[in-house]
Amino acid sequence: MKLLPIKGRTLALLAVVVPLLILFIYVALRSGPLAPVQVTIKTVENRPLSPALFGIGTIETRYRYKIGPTIPGRLMHVGVQVGDLVKAGALLGEMDPVDLDAKIAAQDAALKRAQAQLREAQARQAYAQSQAIRYQKLLTAHTTSEELVTTKKHELAIAEAQLSVSREEIVRLAAERDAMLAQRDNLRLVAPADGLVALRSADPGTTVVAGQTVVELIDTGTFWVNVRFNQTHTYGLKAGLPAQIILRSHADQPYEGEVLRIEPIADQVTEETLAKITFTQIPKPLPSLGELAEVTVNLPALPSSPTIPNAAIKRIDGHLGVWKVVDGDLKFTPVTLGVASLDGYVQIQEGIDPGDQIVVYSAKTLTKRSRITAVDRLLGLKT
Repeated sequence: MKLLPIKGRTLALLAVVVPLLILFIYVALRSGPLAPVQVTIKTVENRPLSPALFGIGTIETRYRYKIGPTIPGRLMHVGVQVGDLVKAGALLGEMDPVDLDAKIAAQDAALKRAQAQLREAQARQAYAQSQAIRYQKLLTAHTTSEELVTTKKHELAIAEAQLSVSREEIVRLAAERDAMLAQRDNLRLVAPADGLVALRSADPGTTVVAGQTVVELIDTGTFWVNVRFNQTHTYGLKAGLPAQIILRSHADQPYEGEVLRIEPIADQVTEETLAKITFTQIPKPLPSLGELAEVTVNLPALPSSPTIPNAAIKRIDGHLGVWKVVDGDLKFTPVTLGVASLDGYVQIQEGIDPGDQIVVYSAKTLTKRSRITAVDRLLGLKT
């Protein structure tokens, strides 16, 4: 009579525990640590790749002119301000000539006097020459003595020497005058090319030394970007390739550009290759020198080859590879990488073939014993 209640309680307990145990096992296998890992799978395809390089650079200009006097003196006036656009040949400023104009006037007077002396020497030489010829004829006619003929020849030699001295004196005075005029012209600070005034380092009345910069001018037509690229991705980079430039001050307006040259000396510390990128059309308004810019260079398109998303590449035990799905099982396959593109794809040279299925994203870290279930996308992850 007492066994029946005990069996009833046992059956009731089993009726509760067994479903709970089955539910626990089901949950552990479906969503617990023993559950299959959700993955996204992609089939390897042959596709052409359009690689590109991305780098950060600064705005610079090819030509910067530092304009100043060639002799020390006092700055008389400066006619430009920072930010002014000037044309080639425009007068930017001028040094005080002090007594240089007076010296030039004195040199002009000395040159005129020397020219008058030259004319006098020419007349004396012509007269001495005519006398020497005349007395030579008289000697032939035996109507004069040889001493007189010798005297006339000596007078001719003296006249010719004086003429030569007068000519050399004119050359010397003219050279000195030209030097003074050149020195006077150097006191005028003239723009060597069209440009923008970037610096004005002295005001009128300031005493400056020879070679000191008074006005710095930048050539607005030669703006470029001095950009750095990672050396591991610069294969194929060459002059003439198209580029896209995005200035920090104009982030919403990309500018077209072109690779002008690759610098022959790279940065050994950062392992970067330096290049100069020119603008197809100079931005308006002009960017500031030193402004940061993002540069994307489009490299030549590559032929079709096995290409996979870069996210599928994993590093396990020091080897790069992908998780390949073979009959529902996982197999880690080492691969040899080729060129990568900025849109997240990379070429595979060895390791996998077109048609192979690989894991791109996984909800957890995978191992060879991981059970997987394929989904279209993982929650919270854009694929």
